[in-house]
Amino acid sequence: MLTTINPKLPMRDKTATRAFYINKLGFRALGNTDYDGYLMLGKDGIEIHFFEFKNLDPSENYGQVYIRTDNIDELYHSMLLDEVEIHPNGALQLKAWGQKEFSLLDPDNNLLTFGQSV
Repeated sequence: MLTTINPKLPMRDKTATRAFYINKLGFRALGNTDYDGYLMLGKDGIEIHFFEFKNLDPSENYGQVYIRTDNIDELYHSMLLDEVEIHPNGALQLKAWGQKEFSLLDPDNNLLTFGQSV
């Protein structure tokens, strides 16, 4: 029955969030309506939605999303080439649970972890 999931993450500044995801991560804006306080972005087969939370304290934000990929090495290296800042503890590595993963933080401290089964 279930077909997809679209996580909703907090954002303080729609312009900054849009710029980071589109210019740094290669996402695209979805839909043709600009909703006040809401943003929908997509890349390949995924969507991430954002809701405005102007009083968000990034140091207290624990928003997280796990994104699966079928080419983790290429994705990681493309992010390094594009000078995307990888989380200090999130460099590409093989995990004990059989995933190869890396992580980064967006402007609001939402943690994005990218992983591939190996």
